[in-house]
Amino acid sequence: MSRFDVLTIGNAIVDIIARCDDAFLTDNGITKAAMNLIDAERAERLYALMGPAHEASGGSAANTAAGIANLGGKAAYFGKVAADQLGEIFRHDIRAQGVHYETRPDGTFPPTARSMIFVTPDSERSMNTYLGACVDLGPEHVEEDVVRESKVTYFEGYLWDPPRAKEAILECSRIAHEAGREVSMTLSDTFCVGRYRDEFLDLMRSGKVDIVFANEQEVMSLYETDDFEQALDRISADCKLAAVTMSEKGAVIVRGGERIKVPAMLIDTLVDTTGAGDLFAAGFLLAYTRGRSLEECGKLGCLAAGIVIQQLGPRPLQSMQPLAKAEGLI
Repeated sequence: MSRFDVLTIGNAIVDIIARCDDAFLTDNGITKAAMNLIDAERAERLYALMGPAHEASGGSAANTAAGIANLGGKAAYFGKVAADQLGEIFRHDIRAQGVHYETRPDGTFPPTARSMIFVTPDSERSMNTYLGACVDLGPEHVEEDVVRESKVTYFEGYLWDPPRAKEAILECSRIAHEAGREVSMTLSDTFCVGRYRDEFLDLMRSGKVDIVFANEQEVMSLYETDDFEQALDRISADCKLAAVTMSEKGAVIVRGGERIKVPAMLIDTLVDTTGAGDLFAAGFLLAYTRGRSLEECGKLGCLAAGIVIQQLGPRPLQSMQPLAKAEGLI
């Protein structure tokens, strides 16, 4: 029996989201459309420069867990916060979504992670993340029974930045596979791929990871090629299953020699791309753990992503279930 559909593991972060123009990014040395790691001093400086902001619990894998729960799935989450105000906000928000979350804080320093996210007029987001308490996530925070009782354990590539988190992920992979479960990861972003390309490829080729999520740029970066089709061929040889998003072109799912293309959801207005990949993974994995076809998995992923990019923030502000049910996907 499975207690959870998906366990997600990631950096527990509170997002602080504000709008800006491209000149602001240039003037402040912010790499556009990437996750920039920063220290506490720069975090304070950027926060002081922000205009009116919206605060929301975030973190890539936490957004995925929230999306799964929003769709009616059973989700669990591992991620480290501090015993401070932002940590309490994070704990409250993810539990309020219906996600199992029992990772305990250890004191107030380092403080809970926060990410200053600047959204430009083209709706692209540029993240500036102070990892704070995230760096303390380690093997001692692994709840073995939760891993064993989850159909899929999913983690974000960003976890390769805090060193002890790698040990926790490898332990989860061992437990999950011994229990006959599957393990999934997202490549997170091209800069993350650039930092850990060899390690990510080893995770896939060694069988520690079964299912990989990526976007076009990330999968091409993984194989250091400008040929998207070649990158798809190579990832299909390196892992059991891969789902690659292509923005407004939808997604392509590859398994062995099989390729399934799924169109993007038609939307009214693009507001904010924050969380698009996280919610695609949420929809895909929920459908996958419920035995739906790969095409249906891709369709539910595209639907969830399409909903979240029409609002500000990375987590759905209303239930996605009515629309998913109307489409026959749950």
